[in-house]
Amino acid sequence: MVRPPLTPAERDRGRRLGAVLRAARGARTPGEVAAASGVSLEALRKIESGRVPTPAFFTVAALARALDLPLDDLAGSLDDAGTALSA
Repeated sequence: MVRPPLTPAERDRGRRLGAVLRAARGARTPGEVAAASGVSLEALRKIESGRVPTPAFFTVAALARALDLPLDDLAGSLDDAGTALSA
């Protein structure tokens, strides 16, 4: 199955996701967050930099849990024109 290309809006949302996660990380190192979440350090770096604009739900959930960031708040911060984080 071939995945359709991402739209510019989806790519932008991925960059915003990375920025929100970076901000929520605060003074913690990426390694600390990766270890606490069970997400690989490389995956976390790619998500934070926007190189993975549509990470899997359970990856985002694990990162949100490790960062004490409620998923509703995370989704709300990514809301663009009434469309929250979508599949």
